[in-house]
Amino acid sequence: MNSKKISFQGVSKSFPLKDTDFVALSEVSLDIADREFVTVVGPSGCGKSTLMGMAAGLIDPGTGQILIDGRPVAGPGPDRGVIFQQYALFPWLTVRKNVEFGLKLSAISPEERRGRAQRAIDLVGLADFADALPKTLSGGMKQRCAIARAYAVNPEVLLMDEPFGALDALTRVQLQDQLLRTWSQERRTVMFITHDVDEAVYLANRVVVMAARPGRIYKVIDVDLPYPRTEEIRLSPEFGRIRNEVWHSVYHQAPAAPAA
Repeated sequence: MNSKKISFQGVSKSFPLKDTDFVALSEVSLDIADREFVTVVGPSGCGKSTLMGMAAGLIDPGTGQILIDGRPVAGPGPDRGVIFQQYALFPWLTVRKNVEFGLKLSAISPEERRGRAQRAIDLVGLADFADALPKTLSGGMKQRCAIARAYAVNPEVLLMDEPFGALDALTRVQLQDQLLRTWSQERRTVMFITHDVDEAVYLANRVVVMAARPGRIYKVIDVDLPYPRTEEIRLSPEFGRIRNEVWHSVYHQAPAAPAA
């Protein structure tokens, strides 16, 4: 892997809860290399989405800092594309216009904007639906449109918060393969949040397992499996071994130590 792209340095975050503070994250430190694909998995309430929100610049850390290319994150920026579980498409705009929307703030000509949008649409396999409205698309196609919109602004980092969580099992597997094909061509840095252990292993170079109460990094597991990932790899003994290691790390964690 290359140099650090994303660096979480001693990040903690608390939220007020009735008469006390809920500690969402405690002293999280993690480096993600340039062009690395990292998945983050853990039980509900472990702070996965909070961590990603901080990297996106949507949530301020209580303490510590997040760096992108060595520069502190001070808010959202075009260097980071963010994709959520909800598609967040404009229903009155076509696929093409939805993908172009994020480019309207860029100082580029309408011709270049259209060209970049078309390349992103082609990349996710929606060329035949470029002029369709979101209401005519399946859930998987809507999510591909959201991914294309993120790619069109040419971000260096993709931050994905359970983007396939609402999809059926078959569509989910198909979009995992589509995402990996796109990543193999573009090689952007990806931080991918998921609850699904199989998905976490299938996609990643490394799986970051988090623990809750307080939210913290429990274990980081290397996924030493070749790309491109295939069904044969998913059924291999080595995949099963890594999956079991991640599963046990998520669901058989020792309880957090009591506060001093």
